[in-house]
This record gives sequence, C-alpha cells and structure tokens, in this order.
Amino acid sequence: MTTATRSDPTDARPAGGLLRHRDFRLLWAGQAVSSVGSNVTTVALPLVAVAVLDAGTFQVAVLTAAAWLPWLLIGLPAGAWVDRLPRRPVMVICDLFCAAAFLSVPLAALLDRLTVGQLLVVALGAGVARVFFETADQVYLPVLLRPEQLPDGNAKLQATQTVSYVVGPGLAGLIAQLTGAVAALLLDALTFLLSAVFLLRIRTREPRVRRAGKPRSLRQDITEGLRFVIRDPYLRVLTLFGAASNIGLIGYQAVLVVFLVRELRLEPGLVGGLVGVMSAGGIVGALLATRLARRCGTARALLIGGAFTGPPALLIPLAAPGIGLVWPAVGGVLIGLGVAIGNVVKGAFRQTYTPHQLLGRVTVSMQLLNYGTIPLAALLAGVIGARYGVGTAILVMTAWSAFTPLILLVGPIRRRRDLPAAPVAS
Repeated sequence: MTTATRSDPTDARPAGGLLRHRDFRLLWAGQAVSSVGSNVTTVALPLVAVAVLDAGTFQVAVLTAAAWLPWLLIGLPAGAWVDRLPRRPVMVICDLFCAAAFLSVPLAALLDRLTVGQLLVVALGAGVARVFFETADQVYLPVLLRPEQLPDGNAKLQATQTVSYVVGPGLAGLIAQLTGAVAALLLDALTFLLSAVFLLRIRTREPRVRRAGKPRSLRQDITEGLRFVIRDPYLRVLTLFGAASNIGLIGYQAVLVVFLVRELRLEPGLVGGLVGVMSAGGIVGALLATRLARRCGTARALLIGGAFTGPPALLIPLAAPGIGLVWPAVGGVLIGLGVAIGNVVKGAFRQTYTPHQLLGRVTVSMQLLNYGTIPLAALLAGVIGARYGVGTAILVMTAWSAFTPLILLVGPIRRRRDLPAAPVAS
C-alpha cells in the first residue's frame, strides 16, 4: 500500500484566509493562466480547422474527441502513477509539454506545413498531459490546504476556471478576428509557460510517498481504486451522473463552433463572445456553491446543481441570428451555474471523503467514465452532424442533457441533507 508521510500541517499549511496563503495563491495563479489558455484552445483550434484548413463537421468533432480520448486510454494507470510520484514535478512537466505542443501549430502554419493531422496530434498530446496534470492537481491541493479549507479552495479554483471559460473564448474570437485563429494558440503556449513558473515557486514540501509492506503491481493499485469507487454508493452515483451528463454537454459543444459559423453565419469575434457568455453562469455558480452547501446541505446542493445542468440545455437549439442568440446565451448561463455548483461540492467531497493514499486512483477511476464518454460523445455528435445536419446534432445532444439529472435521484443522495464525511466502516 502507498502511504504518505505528512509534515506538521501548522507549518506546511498556514491558518487564515486563503488569500494570505502564499503557496495556494501561486497554485491558483498558475491554474488561472493555464485555464485561460486552455479555453482559448477550445475555440481557436476548431476555428483553425474550419477557417484555415476548411475541415468538415466530423473532422472538427474528432479534434474534440482526441483531446479527451487519453482519459479512456491511460486514465487508470495515470492515477496509479500519480499516487506513486511527487505531484508538483508532474504538473510542471505537463505544462512545459503543452506549451511546446501548442507552439508547434503557429510554427507549422508559418512554414505552410499545417495539417488537420497535426492538429489531431496536438489535441491528443495535450489531452495526455491534461490527464496527468488534473489528477496530480486533485491530490496536491490537500497537501497545501487543511480539510476545512478545501471547500473554499475548490470554490476559488472553480470560480477562476469558470472565468476562464468566459475570457478564453472571447480572447480567441478577438485574436482570430484581428490576426487570425492560428495566432491565438501562441497565447495558449505562453499561459502554460507562466503556469510552470508559478508552480516552481511553491515552497511547501510535499510529503514523501512511501511504499508500506510488500511492493504492489500497477494492476493491484488500479484495482484497489476502481473497487473503492464501484462499491461506494455516493461515488458510484456521482460517476454515472458525470458520465451521462458529459455525453450531452460535450456532444453539443463539439459541433457548436461549426453550427455558429456555418449555420448562423456568425463572425469569429461573435462566436468567441457568445461561447464566453454561455459560460458566464459558472462564475456565479462557483461563488455561490460553498454558501449554498452550508445553507441547504451538500447533498441538496448537488441536486440543485444537477437541475440547472439539465432542462436549460433545451434552449440552445432555439439559437437564431440576431435576438435569437439570447436563447443559447441563457441556456449556457444556467448550465454553467449548475455545473460549477456540482463541481465545487463534488471536488471537496471527494478530497475529504477518500483516504488520501487512494485519492489519485479514485479520482481517475471516476474520471475514466466521466471523461471517457467525452470522445464518444464528440464522435457521435460529429456523425449525426455529418449525416443529418449540425442543427440536428445540437438538438439530440441537448435533449439527452435534459434528462441526465434524474440519475442523482438513484441511491442515497436524495435522502440526505449533507454528504457523509467518511465512508462507513464495513
């Protein structure tokens, strides 16, 4: 079994507000700039494919699928590796790799060598780095913060990430409008470099990971994490809901840029602005999540967040030029509100509920299904869009989203005010 030797938390994780916590501020700043860059990519990469390389609907959907496919391919072993490795160096290496990958796109364009194939390789490589980075990040945060600080820490990180959902697409659209979509990826490369610099300045000494007892195989470590998730009634339901929800959400998002550019004839700047507005509700959701959880209970907050991620999706297919853009804007705002509430509550719950030595493996065991459905959803939306039209693909995926919150009513969550602090001993 893997264990971690902890230093005195009063030394490593100072008390007081998180704004006075130097190392958390550095982690927060690093995530903020890299999140902005990542969300520039969500618009810039499809715009490069559509506007520069004249890619079709299915090819653009495959780009989205490639970015998420690594969760399905390497998620489980990545979790076991992260539980064995120091997390901050893993995160720094991932940042540097992503910076190099995204820098290759404008360089190839400058040499007139850019192809859709290269965009796919870049999306896939960045996806691999994301698997390791996000898993290490989830395990690293409890090293910096005390358990009682985790909800506030998660809320701040989620709020910043959600702001990036607004700022990133808007920047991508603006840069694409002024200088071309390829130039927007230069900004992405820069943000990953800045993130690495911030992480390198963190002073907290990470506990050494030690192996207790006989050495265990990677398969045994993976099985232990999977078994914990499958047997736990709370983590199991949250995993199934996340997987089902992502099918609809990522499905329509995978073809949204194509829909806005080719069906509604919107300019790149307006595309980025609209995608940014659709994400704005997540800022409010992240800011309200901790307060809502305290007032209503963490379990009830999850149900409230789930309700917002479902039915409002049906507003998005109503999009039309002019005033008709209000419908997707409102639908996106409400979805973002619900997703942010759920992510903050779920993230803090998983970090405090799961034994720390299992946290990396439990995180990727959940994300395997949560994120593993994303490439399948993107491909499905691409197939539907190519065969029946991109508008039909949007309608099918948002209709699926409307019903997914019902999954949260299966199991013990609906009967509780608050989620439990620890698993029930068997």
